[in-house]
Amino acid sequence: MAGFRSLARQVRDPRCDLALRRYSLRKCLEKFAPYGHRATWDHLCSRAGFGPEDRSPDPARLVAALVELEEARSVWLAYEADFTQRRRKEKHDGLRRPGSVDDWHRLTWGGFGVAWCDDPRVHPHEPLAEVLRQLIAALEREPGAVCPVCAGGRLVWNDELAHEPSSGPVCADCGIVVPAPVLTPDALAEARRARMLVSV
Repeated sequence: MAGFRSLARQVRDPRCDLALRRYSLRKCLEKFAPYGHRATWDHLCSRAGFGPEDRSPDPARLVAALVELEEARSVWLAYEADFTQRRRKEKHDGLRRPGSVDDWHRLTWGGFGVAWCDDPRVHPHEPLAEVLRQLIAALEREPGAVCPVCAGGRLVWNDELAHEPSSGPVCADCGIVVPAPVLTPDALAEARRARMLVSV
């Protein structure tokens, strides 16, 4: 099976058939899709200016979508390298039990679903790399009460997510499932109450 970089080369290769170039970009999302496969595809298409069902998009637009995806992947790989180095040092120092951020990180290793969007049509509009930078910054500071991506305060608990974890706080403004470790206990409780009010 081809890796991300090999697929990226096919997307860029003007000698490849346009259908193969589009297919290769879709296959890149099996390796790295921060919002999940469908939502990340929808995001890339809208940002690059071609339709999700467009079978023959402008090759320059395909490459633009790939460039955005590659930049975001670089941001995430740097975070994972730092995370690995930190955990190695913690284990060396005798800290064997991981924290809540580490538990969340295990579910997102490789970058799939880092900022999961359960509805593939509702996702942040900013570049993927910027969204990941904001999320990483939130993971590295004290928990807050709002979405780390859009600063929206309308968090609603969803018990039927199509991703692990299967439940969690969803930002009603940008659509991401907000990692629980970036929220205060009060913000999590408020999101759970919002779910209860919606379901009544």
